[in-house]
Amino acid sequence: MRAGLSRVLLVNSCLAGAVWLTWALVWGSEYVDVLADNWRVAVTMIFGSLVGGGTSEGGGAIAFPVMTKILAVPPDQARVFTFAIQSIGMTAASLSILLCRIPIERRVVIHGSAAGVVGVVLSVSLLAPLVPLGTVRALFTMLLVALAVALFVQMRQRGYHRNDTISFWNRREKVLVVTAGFLGGVISGVAGVGENCVMFLLLVLLFRVSEKVATPTTVVMMTVISIAAFLTHILRTGDFTGPVVDYWTAAAPVVAVGAPLGAWVCTRLTPLTIRMILFVLIGAELISTLLLVHFTDGMIVLSAVTLTVFTGLCLICVRQDRYARPAESGGRADSRGLSTASAR
Repeated sequence: MRAGLSRVLLVNSCLAGAVWLTWALVWGSEYVDVLADNWRVAVTMIFGSLVGGGTSEGGGAIAFPVMTKILAVPPDQARVFTFAIQSIGMTAASLSILLCRIPIERRVVIHGSAAGVVGVVLSVSLLAPLVPLGTVRALFTMLLVALAVALFVQMRQRGYHRNDTISFWNRREKVLVVTAGFLGGVISGVAGVGENCVMFLLLVLLFRVSEKVATPTTVVMMTVISIAAFLTHILRTGDFTGPVVDYWTAAAPVVAVGAPLGAWVCTRLTPLTIRMILFVLIGAELISTLLLVHFTDGMIVLSAVTLTVFTGLCLICVRQDRYARPAESGGRADSRGLSTASAR
């Protein structure tokens, strides 16, 4: 355990040091002025980065509501900032996950991320300008609430078993992962987050993958999606400008520390504790949405229908028993892409 902790400290210190050194070389003493003007954003991302690196929600789930409702940042700018800051924080978290050899489902990362990149680029370019952000946040919250209901029901199942990897990996599983990756990318393009939540839902509810493996897997995936979306905003839509750049400049050194720390903390938690944290975060998301989003009659109906449909789909996943039995043992890395012994 001590050697593991030493490796984590070394890796995370190097990652944070690399970002700090880069910021010092690029901005120099100007960074102090930028931080003084945007310290509220940097403080917000202390907690946001911990959530982004250590849970399946993503730092944008914290940054977006705080920035739009408390800091009065325009929603469009907050969404661009979400991708920009996740490109730094979650990249640091993902590198920490990989370098510290935290177990992930590599096949899901490869297949899901490829589909997610396509989905998020199309969404940022074509869909995001057309969909009201309030509606998006309301529907995304309904997805999270449905996930919470299903997670609770799953906990009550007798003999529920968590797998270290997906028990079977055939055409069906590939199609499900690719489909979920694409849909998650589309949602992320308009909401700033979503890829990690959709894939977490599939991994935990249907495939019965342990939260300790599913969470870092979704963190790595959301990193790829965030970078793709960030580049799309820079190269195609051209809206990474003005105050968004200052927000990003001020907060980046913070998330370079917080996100890898959150990823490491996740490895020290039990699966039950991870679920409890998700319940708290989803509850906070629901409360903030009800308080801060203006619901029209049409949005109320749409949200109710969405909640009903998502909850039904999640419960269907929970009741499937194809993946309920343990994955093959053997303790070595195989075609499943993960050592079963190392994930326990």
